[in-house]
Parts: sequence; C-alpha cells; structure tokens
Amino acid sequence: MNLNTSGTDIESVVVTQDQIQARLAELAVQVEKDYAGRDLLLIGVLKGAVMTMADFSRSLQRHVEMDWMAVSSYGSGTKSSGVVRILKDLDRDITGREVVIVEDIVDTGLTLAWLKSNLESRGAKSVEILTLLRKPDAAKVSVDVKYVGFDIPTEFVVGYGLDFNEKYRNLDFIGVLAKHMYS
Repeated sequence: MNLNTSGTDIESVVVTQDQIQARLAELAVQVEKDYAGRDLLLIGVLKGAVMTMADFSRSLQRHVEMDWMAVSSYGSGTKSSGVVRILKDLDRDITGREVVIVEDIVDTGLTLAWLKSNLESRGAKSVEILTLLRKPDAAKVSVDVKYVGFDIPTEFVVGYGLDFNEKYRNLDFIGVLAKHMYS
C-alpha cells in the first residue's frame, strides 16, 4: 500500500511489511518453544495491536485463545498521558492462565506497566509482553518486555495498526509521520 509515502504525510519508512512478517514469524517460533505443552491466552490491546495480533497468531503453529482489551492513555494527541482508562475489558476470566499481552508499541511504558499489573492482580499464572515496536529512549518506567520485534527511535510513527487521529492504521509498513501533520 502506498498512501502518500512519497508525498507529504510520511517522512520515511522505519520497518517494511516484509521485515514485519519475518520478525513476527521469528517471535512465533520463540513463543511456541517457551509455551510448549502449555495453554496460552493472547490478549491484544485494541486498536493498535490488531494487525500484530492477527499476523502473529497466524504465524503460530499451535492452538491459542485470544481476547481483547481496549485501554487509552493518548486521547487524540501524540504523547501518552499516563492516565489509563479501560474502554473494553476482557470477555473471560484469566485466573490461572498463561497470558501474553500483544501490543503494537511500547513508548513510555506507563500504559503497559499498568496493564501488566492489572492482569497479574486478576490471578493470571503468568503475564508476559510481546510488542512489535519499542522506543527504549522514551521509557519513563521499566517494563519487562520479553518479546520485542524492533527497537526504534522516539519519532512519531504510524502504520500497521498505529494511528494518528484514527488515520494511517491500514498502512502495511511503519513510517514516521511528518511533523507538520500533527503540530
């Protein structure tokens, strides 16, 4: 897909579609090994993780269950507020379950730290994190992310589920949004 990538919206491509698919396949092999013989529940974080969850789960060569949560700490801005609201909760009890949170991006870590703590408090047997992207230089809290697709700079990125005001999610790559689009 080429939505204005040579125009003014996207400054540069950070991760291509082929790179995303290859890395998710590698992560799937690692998760399969780590959870061999154990039931696994993937919890996707809406809306951004939809693409990652879909492609990652299709890369797995095993049965998994999936559930979804929607949490918000951004509103319509470009920086996390750190105040987390649950917009959609899980549909099932996770007591005693092996859980992997599937996330699109770890930025400040504030939302994910809160989410991991919340799920642990619900009695999950274990809670690990898989993220497609991580911005190590933007971290405000330390969050143990077991499975990382790509470490990227602290630029504002869109595509492959990541949005700006609900636009650009359907790009099949990760690109840097031009500053004039949001400043």
